[in-house]
Amino acid sequence: MTTEVTTSATTASGNDAWEGFVTGPWTEDIDVRDFIQRNYTPYDGDASFLAGATDKTLRLWDTLEKKYLSEERKVRILDVDTHTPADIDAFPAGYISEDDDVIVGLQTDSPLRRAMMPNGGWRMVETAIKEAGKEVDPEVKKIFTRYRKTHNDAVFDIYTPRIRAARSSHIITGLPDAYGRGRIIGDYRRVALYGVDFLIEQKQKAKDAVADQPFSEHWARYREEHSEQIKALKKLKVMAASYGYDISGPAKNAHEAVQWTYFAYLASVKSQDGAAMSIGRLSGFLDIYFERDLRNGVIDETRAQELIDNIVMKLRITRFLRTIDYDQIFSGDPYWATWSDAGFGEDGRALVTKTSFRLLQTLRNLGPAPEPNITIFWDENLPEGYKDFCAAISIETSSIQYESDPQIREHWGDDAAIACCVSPMRVGKQMQFFGARVNAAKALLYAINGGRDEMSGKLIVPDHQGVEGDGPLDFNDIWEKYEQMLDWVVGTYVEALNIIHYCHDRYAYEAIEMALHDKEIVRTMGCGIAGLSIVADSLSAIKYAKVYPIRDESGLVVDYRTEGDFPIYGNDDDRADDIAATVVHTVMSKIRAIPLYRDAIPTQSVLTITSNVVYGKATGSFPSGHRKGTPFSPGANPENGMDTHGMVASMLSVGKLDYNDALDGISLTNTITPQGLGRTKEEQVANLVGILDAGFLADESCVEDATQGF
Repeated sequence: MTTEVTTSATTASGNDAWEGFVTGPWTEDIDVRDFIQRNYTPYDGDASFLAGATDKTLRLWDTLEKKYLSEERKVRILDVDTHTPADIDAFPAGYISEDDDVIVGLQTDSPLRRAMMPNGGWRMVETAIKEAGKEVDPEVKKIFTRYRKTHNDAVFDIYTPRIRAARSSHIITGLPDAYGRGRIIGDYRRVALYGVDFLIEQKQKAKDAVADQPFSEHWARYREEHSEQIKALKKLKVMAASYGYDISGPAKNAHEAVQWTYFAYLASVKSQDGAAMSIGRLSGFLDIYFERDLRNGVIDETRAQELIDNIVMKLRITRFLRTIDYDQIFSGDPYWATWSDAGFGEDGRALVTKTSFRLLQTLRNLGPAPEPNITIFWDENLPEGYKDFCAAISIETSSIQYESDPQIREHWGDDAAIACCVSPMRVGKQMQFFGARVNAAKALLYAINGGRDEMSGKLIVPDHQGVEGDGPLDFNDIWEKYEQMLDWVVGTYVEALNIIHYCHDRYAYEAIEMALHDKEIVRTMGCGIAGLSIVADSLSAIKYAKVYPIRDESGLVVDYRTEGDFPIYGNDDDRADDIAATVVHTVMSKIRAIPLYRDAIPTQSVLTITSNVVYGKATGSFPSGHRKGTPFSPGANPENGMDTHGMVASMLSVGKLDYNDALDGISLTNTITPQGLGRTKEEQVANLVGILDAGFLADESCVEDATQGF
């Protein structure tokens, strides 16, 4: 039985902000999921109710394009504030257009002006400033080189010789040792639902609840971190006040709910430059406020769409100060403001609301864009109207990502979101220690060459015996050598990650994001591998064909001659696909065997996104035929041009990878032209829905929860 909000609940909120909401545990303690489950309105209709962009939205977007975005494209970085180290309340209020801004708030005091975040590391900041054509402020440099130790300083104080060697040889690439780690989704909804004062009160209670415990390192760190979280929440209030808003209490209407939530997110991107700064799962939450205001005549559909268009607009103009080298790793400067949506609740109701549609509508009203990275949790049983709309927008914009809802829900619950590209987690209840990834393909070449780097000839891994003679290579021998090399590579990799995250917590702590988490959380270690298809194909060539090593004058194997045919990963051939699955399992098993910082749960992704180009440049030739210096295929994709049996076959091959060995996510990137889906728009939509349904069929493996027992 459900009831309307009680007097006590209204009193707890400090005003009538919760009037009309169904009560539950969320009124007594912080529980956003419970609030959503009791109050959201599932929508199983079609897109016919949607509104276009308002004149105000179009004027604002036009201002951005003409005054800022078009100019930025000419110079890479439009502007940098070189005098003010970034913080939540470091900058005065800034606007795109004070007359047209609907949702207010910028990272600095001007659109697209980037802030420096030296707590992560001064060298990266200084390089980025100079690359942007600006001069470094000598006083700021003095502070962060003489008086203030940075995260990067601490990391390199601790790094071992083998980590430095692995890093410089690019067998490990993209480690977050000079920038924010990201992959932490603050539950930004909490600010709108409860107001900042209540959140501060709860954090103070949590801190003081352990005051009588005896000293320990954990006890001291717990209390210090909670103090930092409280300070960050106070700064959030100051920042919001600079825009004329008092966010001490809960949001009272839809506009405030969107604005409060955005302020919370804005605080995180003002203070951290993480590799991924996802905004979480917002549609169902915000929709509750929209539905209440629509019922009460406070807003109409046009206004509801305007609010969503405007928060999305703000996400599109978030920028971080990055180096050219960083941009090359990620093919630009994405920050993955991933907005997750849809899927099913544990009670069997679809988590599709009208705001789920409004989010997708922004891609029509504002045009396509990579940010926010809209990610749909797909299930074949989602409402048909929503599935059709997703497919239509995908065809029009190529701006939607899809994940398997059954797998995510079984492991991470129904209030999960993607932190970055494919990494799921429970919002506000867990975080990830982001770990970039190791070059699993390059590790195979190291195994063949006894630890010598095939590009430089340097000995990187001592005490390893390489292949002798002129071949052909023996599969069992190579596999044994590969496993031994993985022991060194994975051990070095995890050692680096433990160091990095120890230092992050000390010198670049994400206080505002963690202030929007529970007092005790689950931590995962997000490891990853690159070059899976190349390893699988090369091992397949060694096993099923004849592979002869080709050496240079120093005896280093630099190329291969392969005779005969061999099965290729990505064509639904178990022989090759089983090798790929075995590689993923082997790496994960070795990660699990190593103790992790703060008892984190080990996870792994098969993901590269755009860094596959950089990995390829640093890697030699392979028995599979992959050539030196050429790009890897992205993520878990088959080797470029080697999947000859079509998209469905490649999906089936990737589906053989055990999700329990890659709980941080498995990425498959496919390209489909609209013309290839059908002659008419209706055919194209129907066929794309059919492909998605087939590609995300649940299997029995997803019900085993590999996070248990750690």
